[in-house]
Amino acid sequence: MKSTGVIRKLDELGRITIPIEIRRSLQLDEKDSLEIFVDGERIILVKHCDSDIFTGSKNDLIEYMGKAISRDTIRELAELAGFSIQE
Repeated sequence: MKSTGVIRKLDELGRITIPIEIRRSLQLDEKDSLEIFVDGERIILVKHCDSDIFTGSKNDLIEYMGKAISRDTIRELAELAGFSIQE
């Protein structure tokens, strides 16, 4: 882990501001979602990236009713349901 030397205080609502240099280097834009993880006493922020709701795969995703699902999962579900898919 690399220290940036930046120290921020929490405001009255528990928020912090991520410096613009860090946001630019990590390609974080306004309204981007961040996942929050806790590791012991560390708070880890990770830019959220959609993944298949069933397998967690991040490849070849399609959005359906606000959820991400991969084409491979769609094929597997179709087979389970007894359908054959022609490509």
